[in-house]
Amino acid sequence: MTAIVKVTNIAIELRPDPGRVVTRFFLPGREGVGPGASRAASVVERILDLDEAEVVATMADLDTRFGYRHRGLRDTFRRHATLVEPRLDPRVDLSEDRHLLLGASFTHEYAIEGAALCNPCAVLHPAQEAGGDARFILSVRSIGEGHFSTIGFRTGTLTAAGAVIIDQPEPFPQTSASTPGQNHRAVLAAKLVELGDDPENAAYVLNPLPDDFHNGELDDRLNRLLADGATRRNTATTIANLRALARSSYDVAFSEQTALSERVLWPQAPAESQGMEDARFVRFTDDAGAVSYYATYTAFDGTNISQQLLHTNDFVTFSMSPVAGDAATGKGLALFPRKIAGRYVALSRSDRETNAIAFSDDLRWWRDPISVQLPARPWEILQLGNCGSPIETEQGWLMLTHGVGPMRTYSMGAILLDLAEPQRVLAQSREPFLVPDPARRNGYVPNVVYTCGALAHGDTLMVPYGIGDQTIGVATVSLTALLASLSPVETALPG
Repeated sequence: MTAIVKVTNIAIELRPDPGRVVTRFFLPGREGVGPGASRAASVVERILDLDEAEVVATMADLDTRFGYRHRGLRDTFRRHATLVEPRLDPRVDLSEDRHLLLGASFTHEYAIEGAALCNPCAVLHPAQEAGGDARFILSVRSIGEGHFSTIGFRTGTLTAAGAVIIDQPEPFPQTSASTPGQNHRAVLAAKLVELGDDPENAAYVLNPLPDDFHNGELDDRLNRLLADGATRRNTATTIANLRALARSSYDVAFSEQTALSERVLWPQAPAESQGMEDARFVRFTDDAGAVSYYATYTAFDGTNISQQLLHTNDFVTFSMSPVAGDAATGKGLALFPRKIAGRYVALSRSDRETNAIAFSDDLRWWRDPISVQLPARPWEILQLGNCGSPIETEQGWLMLTHGVGPMRTYSMGAILLDLAEPQRVLAQSREPFLVPDPARRNGYVPNVVYTCGALAHGDTLMVPYGIGDQTIGVATVSLTALLASLSPVETALPG
């Protein structure tokens, strides 16, 4: 299969680095395999029985072997020790080294890129420099042990001449703890409907609350529901559902002293307990001209998938929350970079095989997807999907697509949507412009090329893409040539 436009593959390949490790609290006996009973009590007892000289020597050895791999490692040990202290007799007085060893024994390293690095998305960096070059942020999906996914970042430059430079990441990746975020009444109400919860209970709890509220306000309503349990059914189910849903809204803040490439978004909510996948970032401009960043990503709990919305102004503080609606089910929700006719717009693949458009009044409730593209050609016959948020051009919204054909081979094409009515398709690729390179077809998942978002600068379209769901490559295409290669579509699909 031959590309229909000239594609330049940049001599860049980002490979997973198993040396990029973060520290996490470790509970012996609860590693996710086997019976799962905690062995914390016996571990604490053995630490208390150690001779002080052994304790001092062990801590010196740990400093030598691990101190250079992490920033503030002893502070991490102290934090983890405080989590174990309830197991101690309060009369026990630990030396500084024994207290640190206690924390170290309940700490482990996790290689965030141990298995793969893939599915990137590029957006303009908030801080631009003078000149004709464009600084960008590259989000990446990092996959570690157990196919567990986190969201990481790189930075780089797309020059005025079309060259791509990706900076080396800083050496100390780290996660950050979460705090409860703001809940959105309409989303929780829609989620309860999806769960088949008791509608009378849902209305009783949610109707008196404001559009946006914090957990304390929710707790007050849940306590009232609990007190009224004698006259209602299924109150325990409603309370459990709402508490779980509320945990999907949270904030994460990093120190401004950390580099962006060190910040790792680690799953915090029950819905994403087994991973945060395929973030589609977009630089969004509101009606007043203010710029912020959103991303939709797939939350995976080990069995089910759902969509979450991320918001940040500075890539230091992040807010996550769920979205709802039939257009937001499954994977592949991608936001447009601005409102159209006063409404938010998104690409959707809620039926798992066709490309669709959806509208929302609040960014969080996406209903009634409108199909715009059906699988028709051999290279897309299994399914279609989007490759991130569309790019605005004078001719229309350029939407990169992926198609899946025989032997589960992924390829990339494009369609052009009307600027004012994005549910109208103006033109589309007859053949893909990017296909798996025969020399790079192998990987964690063979025969895959996939991106979560490209970046246009001047006439250069930079397409960072996952190779075999294992590494990341970068291609560039002339935006003018790609648009010219699209074949006009006479009529749009009925909405």
